[in-house]
Amino acid sequence: MHKGRLYLPPRHLKEPPPNPVIFPDLPNPHGLFVLILTGFALVLFSRDRIPLETSSLVILVLLTLGLTLFPFQTQQGTLSAVDLFSGFGHQALVAVCALMVAGQGLVRTGALEPLGRILSRLWARRPGLSLLVTLYLAAVLSAFVNNTPIVVLLLPILVSVALRTGRSPSSVLMPMGLATLLGGMGTTIGTSTNLLVVSVAADMGLQEIGMFDFLLPAAIAGSLGILYLWGIAPLLLPTRSAPMSDVSPRIFSAELSISEESPLVGETLAVAIKRTDGGLKVERIRRGTHTFLLPIPDVTLRAGDRLLINGTPQRLKELEQVLGAALYSGDHLVDEHHPLQAKDQQIAEVVVVRGSSVSGVSLRRARFIQRYNLVVLALHRQGRAVWSGGSELADILLQVSDVLLIQGSKEQIANLKKDSNMLVLDATSDLPYTNKAPLALAIMAMIVILAGVGILPIAVSAVFGVSLLIVTGCLTWRDAASAISPQVVLIVVASLALGSALLDTGGTAYITRVFLYLSHGATPGVVLSGLMLLMAVLTNVVSNNAAAVIGTPIAVSIAQELGLPPEAFVLGVMFGANMSFATPMGYQTNLLVMNAGGYTFSDFVRVGVPLSLLMWFSLSFLLPLIYGF
Repeated sequence: MHKGRLYLPPRHLKEPPPNPVIFPDLPNPHGLFVLILTGFALVLFSRDRIPLETSSLVILVLLTLGLTLFPFQTQQGTLSAVDLFSGFGHQALVAVCALMVAGQGLVRTGALEPLGRILSRLWARRPGLSLLVTLYLAAVLSAFVNNTPIVVLLLPILVSVALRTGRSPSSVLMPMGLATLLGGMGTTIGTSTNLLVVSVAADMGLQEIGMFDFLLPAAIAGSLGILYLWGIAPLLLPTRSAPMSDVSPRIFSAELSISEESPLVGETLAVAIKRTDGGLKVERIRRGTHTFLLPIPDVTLRAGDRLLINGTPQRLKELEQVLGAALYSGDHLVDEHHPLQAKDQQIAEVVVVRGSSVSGVSLRRARFIQRYNLVVLALHRQGRAVWSGGSELADILLQVSDVLLIQGSKEQIANLKKDSNMLVLDATSDLPYTNKAPLALAIMAMIVILAGVGILPIAVSAVFGVSLLIVTGCLTWRDAASAISPQVVLIVVASLALGSALLDTGGTAYITRVFLYLSHGATPGVVLSGLMLLMAVLTNVVSNNAAAVIGTPIAVSIAQELGLPPEAFVLGVMFGANMSFATPMGYQTNLLVMNAGGYTFSDFVRVGVPLSLLMWFSLSFLLPLIYGF
């Protein structure tokens, strides 16, 4: 890298640019191949059915394989396809992964729980003011910590408060989630997108952008955005019920009593099970007052035996009729005067979070029921019911942000709240608090301070902080490994490889000339604004990291062609790529919020598009003003 001076354009930019009024000729075959592959990548990244990590790997393989079979000759020699794997060791990826692990340290130690408790008390007294405080707090925290843990912290608090105060959670959850995206725009470590843009720009020879160098425009525009989320967005959101409010009846425990006249007297349990076509699941057999038998198939049933079973009311009544037994709840015969009761039972909604050991596997393989001793009543994915009854649930592969409706005892659900694999949405205390919490906070503060004042690069300070978290026992290696997302790793590597290939083969120069041709005659401010708008549209369709890495070299080239400060255009790409407000797939926390609030796609469009326009107008005015053009 060449710090402190502007990067000299590569060979394809040293030649005098063609007349911008004339549409530029197509680039060389290799550049054209990379451009087509980039377009294909954007299509793949926008497909929900294809995992983002799979799409990234496919693009990386096609890119390196193509350049290996058909080498590209440069003035310096043959472009090595192996060099495109350098993203795995790029400082931006190292910093992103280390910061993800550091954020996990705050979650595992419960370091943010005191803030949650304070907010919970404030919401009970002043809901209107509390929403504004919550939005600003979420934004400030997200400027230094990955926004996923912030959303994980605030979701259960806001859901619980909304239910207690009789208001719909949908009026507050989306504004909170979008506020974390606004806050992440304020510093270089706020999002992985920021880190990538800053690193790619530094690789191109620009003076490295400091942690707080763009805080001013981000804070001004972000404050306007938060005021919109506080005062206007709740009015635009229709009242949505929780996604699980009207599905699946509860599971009850009851006893089937075998009378003297029952046809089961003298038969084995296996015969009883056969009569129900295998549907009878007996937990235990009570014989007399204090004797309990294991439900082995060859045990002989006697008059007076009671079979302890679980099921929905409809299923229990069916078993009663098929077996000719009497259904009891406690000491009472189940009838209209003594209905089924589930003592000490709770219904809860839990979300599969990123890094969870149950993500990507089925409930059967994860041994969910045996592990947590809970009953799963329903499964929702992106606000739609995927399962609400049937034996195939155990074989459905769980995904990040899936919502499970579960039932169990208070103690079992309380234990689940302490597990990092699931987020309990109706939790009253959502994070475990340990004596390591102050230490984890201090280490995170150290990471920020060392990078903020320029003592250490963020990649170094973050790795140093992670090592301290592990050595001091704030995190285990298992926790650290679960915090690193393969999806993030592969999308970063593939995006860096595409960006590098576009630059070296002339694809970036071609896109730059096309953009300048289309914007011919416009003022520099309009050109910057157009670039930012293009990034804002792309980031809501494809990965924000991909949009940012591909857009950064283009921004630098455009600035150099126009003779303007490249930093302004780089920030335009960064801010545009962070405007993931208008679609639920724009950012991973949008999906979490979508499930918890019961939102639809149109809800995000209704709230997110005006927010994107507000941020775009604000920053289109602020950036040219700050950089003097």
